[in-house]
Amino acid sequence: MRYSQDHKAQTHRRIIKEASVRFRRDGIGATGLQPLMKSLNLTHGGFYAHFRSKDELVEKALQEAAAQLDEHCKKLFSQQRPLDAFIDSYLSQWHQTSPHEGCPLPTMSSELGLRGQNSRTTDEVLNARLKQVEAALDSPNAREQGLVLMSTLVGALVLARSVESAELATRILDVVRGSLKAGFCGQKKAGQ
Repeated sequence: MRYSQDHKAQTHRRIIKEASVRFRRDGIGATGLQPLMKSLNLTHGGFYAHFRSKDELVEKALQEAAAQLDEHCKKLFSQQRPLDAFIDSYLSQWHQTSPHEGCPLPTMSSELGLRGQNSRTTDEVLNARLKQVEAALDSPNAREQGLVLMSTLVGALVLARSVESAELATRILDVVRGSLKAGFCGQKKAGQ
């Protein structure tokens, strides 16, 4: 049975969306192609009608995650106090417990780095956040401050997700959130 081009495009999109969720939630290595395709009621062999390799799917799934993050951050950075909103969202309990919906940097970039797989999309995700953070900071060394902020956010979230103790995870998020807001958001107020 032959399917229309529209059906193929819709199926392609469904695979990317599901992979984006699973790669962020479970990890790239732990997400097998066969279970991924089965979850969509598709055959493992059908994967290759859409993608040359798993690496191609990883890049497209990262792009999907980046688009979702861009939309979320657009709302955050349009608020009255954009850095407060961004830090609060990034170091929230929701983000800690919902990796499948959040920023791909804490989950996917560490795994890609360990595998020696650099990703242009990872650069794009980071640079998009840096641009927003730098604009909100509006200071002469905003580029360096943005790198410190993003590195701290990603690191704190990775730690909070990895500890067994819910109390410790909450403490990590609370302490780092408070420190960043005092250092970056308080600094902005003093400079106004």
